[in-house]
Amino acid sequence: MEWLDTSTENCSVQRTLDVIGEKWTMVVLREAFNGVRRFDDMQRHIGMSESVLADRLRKLVAAGILRSQPYREEGRRSRNEYRLTDKGMDLLPVLIALLQWGDRHLADGDGPAMVVRERVSGNPVHAVVRPVTDEGLTARETVGTVGPGARALTR
Repeated sequence: MEWLDTSTENCSVQRTLDVIGEKWTMVVLREAFNGVRRFDDMQRHIGMSESVLADRLRKLVAAGILRSQPYREEGRRSRNEYRLTDKGMDLLPVLIALLQWGDRHLADGDGPAMVVRERVSGNPVHAVVRPVTDEGLTARETVGTVGPGARALTR
């Protein structure tokens, strides 16, 4: 059977994009991977509207990619932090592949704004297609660091 003779109804790419394919979703996940957990911090750092951010967070929680965890600061109302689940952590290779492609094809001359490194060795990591027998690193074994092309926030 050839590809054009197959149904795409059960395509995993389509199913994945139904969950993470909306504009801003991967940017929200980038923030979560970099330890930004609170709504106000995300909104301020990304610069997206509150309603869009609330919608993306709600959908990511419903999909089991993020989980909300209540917190309360002294004298303030209870709010939620958003933390990656194991299902969310499994999206790290997708995020790294997007980052890597953007660095290769869209970055300016200053270099990347973020470099993802292995926590222990400090070596940069990248996404590759490899045989399934090679385990690779998990999201918890990596850390995003500021790259040479990063610029200070000017808001």
